[in-house]
Amino acid sequence: MSRIGKLPITIPSGINISVDDNNVVTVKGKKAELIQKVYEKIEVAVEDGQISLTRKDDQKKTRAMHGLYRSLINNMVTGVDTGFKIQLEFVGVGYRASNQGQILEMSVGYSHPIYFAIPKEVKVTTETVKGKNPVVTLESADKQLVGHIAAKIRSFRKPEPYKGKGIKFVGEELRRKAGKTAG
Repeated sequence: MSRIGKLPITIPSGINISVDDNNVVTVKGKKAELIQKVYEKIEVAVEDGQISLTRKDDQKKTRAMHGLYRSLINNMVTGVDTGFKIQLEFVGVGYRASNQGQILEMSVGYSHPIYFAIPKEVKVTTETVKGKNPVVTLESADKQLVGHIAAKIRSFRKPEPYKGKGIKFVGEELRRKAGKTAG
C-alpha cells in the first residue's frame, strides 16, 4: 500500500467536493474551483468529511498513480482554501521588476527588457524598496500553475554561483564558489 496514497484527506469547512462517473474530481472553495481527472484504476470516495483513494489492482503503474493523485487532490483542497504563494527575488545591480496588470516587465542584465504575460489565474505583485532587492510575489489556488510560472520567470536569469546574481526564490540557499585566487 502506498504510504502517501493511503492517508485520508480532511476536508475543511466551506469546501465542496464532487466526483462524477468519469472519475473527475471538482473542488470548490472561497478562492477558486479546480478540476482534476483521476486515473481510471483509482477510486475516489468522499465520506464523513474525508476523501480516501483506493486502487483497483496492484500493477506498478496503478501503485505509482495512487500517491500522485492523492497529492494532487490534497493540493487542490489546500489551494481553494488558503492558496499558494511564491516570492522571487531579483539580485543584481540594475535588476528591476514591475507589473502593469498581468504583464511583468523585467530588466535582468540583457540589452532589452523582458515582458512576460502572467495567466489570469495567478495574481502578481511587485515590491521595490530602495536599498533592497526587488521582490515579485505570485499567488494562486493552483499549485502546479504558480510553480510553473515561478520556474519560468527564474529561468530568464538563474542565479550564478560566484556573485549570486540572478533571479532566486526568497529563502533559497545558493551554493557559492570561491573563484580564482591571485597567484
